[in-house]
Order: sequence, then structure tokens, then C-alpha cells
Amino acid sequence: MPKVRHYADLVAILAGLMWLLVFWSISLSAWLGSIEPTLAALLLLGTLVLVSFVHRPIRILLRRYHVRKRRTEMWMHILALPLTLAFLIAVIAETLLPPLSGVQKVLLFNVLATAGWLVFVATLLLKLLIHLIRQRGKSQV
Repeated sequence: MPKVRHYADLVAILAGLMWLLVFWSISLSAWLGSIEPTLAALLLLGTLVLVSFVHRPIRILLRRYHVRKRRTEMWMHILALPLTLAFLIAVIAETLLPPLSGVQKVLLFNVLATAGWLVFVATLLLKLLIHLIRQRGKSQV
């Protein structure tokens, strides 16, 4: 597996982790009734984005196709699927249980987004393991 693909996997994992930090900080802010956790998470996210645009080696690395492809896969795992599932689960829960508050709905989304990110990381590790096994098999033949 080329080195670029490893970098792409690492960037996508870290980007997903940063967005999860922002999502969970919103839940924490709603629970505490204060916006400081969300501001801190957004400040950290903004700092990382600024560094990635200013630091030349990172900027060159982020232009590569594999990084964009991995980021798209990551977004599918932590945003698209959890949003859809959270909506469906919330609709079912609304009919069967008492109505969920906004904070509970955000918490449901955060739990699903975290599970999606963990599935994404497990998928990347499984792909890496399969690649290493195939590479080892080819070198022995």
C-alpha cells in the first residue's frame, strides 16, 4: 500500500475524530447550558484547518486523490448514515415513547456518529490487514 494511502487514512481518521469532538462539545454545551465547550472545540478545529492550509507539506499532502476519497468515506460514516438513522430512530421513538427533547436527539446523533466513526476505523484497519497478508503472500511466492 503506498505511503500516500496511509497518510490519507490517518488524515481521515483524525478529521473524523475532530468532527466528533465538535459534535460532542455541542451536546456538552447543551447539557451544561454554556457555550464554552463548543467554542473550545471550534477553536481547536479552526487551528487545525489553518495549519493544514499554511503548512506546505500538509497542504501538498491534502491535495492528493486518496485523501479526498478517504475523507468522503469518513463523512459517509460519521454524518450521512448517522443523520439518516437518527431521524428514523427518532421517528420510531416518537411514536412508541414520549417525545424526545432536542438535547436527546443530538445525543442520539452523537452516539450514532461515534459508532459510524468506529466502524470506519475498523474498516480501514481491516483493509490494512488484508493488504499486509496479501503482500506477505506475494513475497513468499
